[in-house]
Parts: sequence; structure tokens; C-alpha cells
Amino acid sequence: MADSISNSDDVIDSRDVIARIEELETDITSLDDDEKDELQALQSLSDEAISANDWSHGSTLIRDSYFKEYAQQLAEELGLIENDSTWPHNCIDWDQAANELQVDYSSVEFDGVTYWVRM
Repeated sequence: MADSISNSDDVIDSRDVIARIEELETDITSLDDDEKDELQALQSLSDEAISANDWSHGSTLIRDSYFKEYAQQLAEELGLIENDSTWPHNCIDWDQAANELQVDYSSVEFDGVTYWVRM
């Protein structure tokens, strides 16, 4: 059985959500109460986020409280800054950078926690 997906995860791949839903639905009659709750939460998340770009091929959901760190990691991965940068790169206002990046994302709720997904 695959690992459960939790609303405490910083980053979630939509393909993992899809796979976990399929896995839970395969043997729905033998699910315990926690697994039933998990399935319901994942189905709600999927229903809300399914219009995201590439949902079935892999959309990234980023927990709201982690979005600033995600923005910084994304900038590093894209080669926009180096992870060991010094001035002026270490003076970036990452709160503002994250807010500007969120313009391309929409918020979705996963079991009471806000996540951001590119739409």
C-alpha cells in the first residue's frame, strides 16, 4: 500500500493523489475509518484542483506555509540565483517574491489547509 498523503506535507504531486485515490477505491469495502476519511479528503482535493495545468500528468501542490521556501528553491533550480549567493542575491525580499509568484497559482483546500497549485 502506498504512503498516505497528509495535509502536513509541504509539497504534494498530483500523480500521488490520483494513485492513492485509485488504491483506496480498489478495496473500498475493507477501509478503516482513517482510510475512509483520507479518501474523502483526497477526493475533495482532486475535485477542487483537477482544472490545474497537467493535473493528471503531475501538478505540484505547495502548502501555504511553505510557499516562500518553495519560491526560493524554484529560483535556485531555474538558475536565477545560486544557492550560495552573496550580495545582492542574499538580500532578496522572499515574501514579496513568493507573493508575486502566487499570481500564477490558485489556492485549494486540502482537509482544512491551503495549498497552491498552478492553474
